[in-house]
Formats: sequence, structure tokens, C-alpha cells
Amino acid sequence: MANEAEAVARPMKYPYTFSAKVAQFPFKFYLNNSWLYRYYFIAVGVSIPIFYKIQKLANSPANKAKWAEMKRKEAAEHH
Repeated sequence: MANEAEAVARPMKYPYTFSAKVAQFPFKFYLNNSWLYRYYFIAVGVSIPIFYKIQKLANSPANKAKWAEMKRKEAAEHH
């Protein structure tokens, strides 16, 4: 039985499943050697507060009322 446990621990020659591919992907290598991956995470971190602020402004009660009034006027023009 000890041999079976060791056989499970070694990596597959070719990872067939998606989770096995993700587990064997060399994330550390790409983060250290590729500017694209490094700046992707920086860009996500910088853009999250910006998108949060836009979302808060777009869903504010004042903006919703303004949007409803604009749509009401537009509907009145067409009828």
C-alpha cells in the first residue's frame, strides 16, 4: 500500500483535467519573468476602487430618479 500512496503523489506526465493543469501551471515563474502577469495584478488592484466608485454613483438614488425622469420624458415624446 505504501507504493500506491507514493504513486499518487507524483505529477502526471500529462495533466488531463483542468484542475490538474492549474495545479501544475508555473505561476511563480510567470510572475517573476513576465511583465504582463505582474502588471495585470497591479491594474486589477488599482481599478477595483475606481469601478466601485462608478458603481456607487450609478446606483445612487439621485441618479436612479434622474434616469427614471429621462425615460419618462422619452416615453412621453414617442406617444
